[in-house]
Amino acid sequence: MYRINPETDQQFVEEFRRLPVGRHSPGLMRLLNALRYDPSGRQIVLFCRKPFAEWQIAEMPANRLDPLVLEDSPIFTNRDEAEWEIFRRRWFKATGQHLNQPFRSADEA
Repeated sequence: MYRINPETDQQFVEEFRRLPVGRHSPGLMRLLNALRYDPSGRQIVLFCRKPFAEWQIAEMPANRLDPLVLEDSPIFTNRDEAEWEIFRRRWFKATGQHLNQPFRSADEA
């Protein structure tokens, strides 16, 4: 399993922030695979409330027969913003470091 190094992997944070959904570099894919793995089985995920319109943060339980636990979080109307929030949370869980940058689309770069 790849071990995240906050100093060397920081370069991929901006890449993800600009393009959360789509084609990623091999380095970012390696980082995302590591961030998506949670040994407890309780991953933070996005729940799609309305196709192509609304997303909410949820926790997938370790027992896949149990229902998702929806957070009392905001409802996202932009999937890229929702993906960035998930990335930020997973990064913090893996590294202990906060990513305080707001979402920035590729159009704003």
